[in-house]
Amino acid sequence: MLTLLPPSGFFNSISISSVRKRIIASHVRSYWRFNRLCICYRMIHPPLGKREASSMAVKPSGRQTGNYLVPIYRKCRRGIVDIQAIRERTEPAFPQSFFDFMPPPERRQEMAAFGTGFVVNRKGWILTSDHVVRDAREIRIGLHNGKKCSAKVVWNDKEHDIALLEVEGSPPLQPLPLGSSRRSEVGEFVLSIGNPLGLENSLSSGVISRKHKSVAVSDKDLDDVIQTDCAINPGSSGGPLINLKGEVIGMNAFMAKNKNGLGFALGIDGIKSRIREYLD
Repeated sequence: MLTLLPPSGFFNSISISSVRKRIIASHVRSYWRFNRLCICYRMIHPPLGKREASSMAVKPSGRQTGNYLVPIYRKCRRGIVDIQAIRERTEPAFPQSFFDFMPPPERRQEMAAFGTGFVVNRKGWILTSDHVVRDAREIRIGLHNGKKCSAKVVWNDKEHDIALLEVEGSPPLQPLPLGSSRRSEVGEFVLSIGNPLGLENSLSSGVISRKHKSVAVSDKDLDDVIQTDCAINPGSSGGPLINLKGEVIGMNAFMAKNKNGLGFALGIDGIKSRIREYLD
């Protein structure tokens, strides 16, 4: 509280000693008011003893120590697979200039594209991006335990870039719990587990940067899209975007070219509406 000094000439009519007495009396009254407040507070909130204080001490949780992603990763990685889609590409065996009157001989070359997928039902069916497995001659699946299996496409939706795979001869696979993309919020912490650049079971974390009703990609519009700053790279496509409850809220789909921190995932609610008949 500010104290206003009297205007000049005020001390001519009032003695300085009387002013000092008033100031001292004011300080004394303030002192006793403060003491009474302290006494009342102690009566309402008695001090804790050593045992009480130690029993109420907050023990640091995994989240406070920065290890809160570890149990989520361990829980979810069993339901996540890495994908190799083998395609054949035909190209000339020799330059065209070597052959003036006849077409040059061709050779076939195998090309491997990397991607990610995750289990969505008790049958062990795997959800991934359609562009990862489209036109593949062979699909190879890598499980969390290092086992390799073959898979085939049992359903796909090119327009919405979704595909379901059935794994051949695999042990029982653990489906991941599916959450809700509509209930997710901007600023919410998320993590991505995938196979970027062929690096299996790679974890990255970030936040939801924005939620889009639709995003134009190439010649199609994708709806219910989540923007995130998680590291999404080639090979991450088809992998899950997971919240801190361990629930899948999106499927990583694409990234902005030559732009870091601009990854996009298809919201799981839109995906569930299209594959509902295949879910448990």
